[in-house]
Amino acid sequence: MIRVDQAGEFGATRIYAGQLAVMGDRAPDSAEIRHMAAQEAVHRAEFDALMARRGVRPTVLEPFWSAAGYTLGAVTALMGPKAAMACTAAVETEIDKHYSEQLNRLEADGSDPELAAMIERFREEEREHHDTAIGSGAEEAAAYPLLSGAIRLGCKAAIALSQRI
Repeated sequence: MIRVDQAGEFGATRIYAGQLAVMGDRAPDSAEIRHMAAQEAVHRAEFDALMARRGVRPTVLEPFWSAAGYTLGAVTALMGPKAAMACTAAVETEIDKHYSEQLNRLEADGSDPELAAMIERFREEEREHHDTAIGSGAEEAAAYPLLSGAIRLGCKAAIALSQRI
């Protein structure tokens, strides 16, 4: 769980880096994206520290997630602010589902209260990111259902691959 979650938070920081590289401070939602990026950086740092304390190795796919996340962020930002927010909404939909499934397993067996508390705290922030994206017009992006579906499918694939590799 820790390796997969750290990979996801790493990917999120790369998505926002790509978006901000394109949008800078000029786009209508740059401040919101910068705020969400800062929260994702905290999530990543906490998972990095947990990995180090527990001796968990990162996924070997990290270089790929770095490039893929940055590219996804940059491309959606080039499509416009609403597409950038559609990206956030899609990613956070899958992360909320993923974190909720993990939290259910952890709470059922009570095996790792520290990890459960982290996941629950981060899940609430991810839900806020989703709501911010929807409030900023994510669903108004061109071809939103297609864009959202493709990004969500990519997230599911990334989670599955990071669980195995």
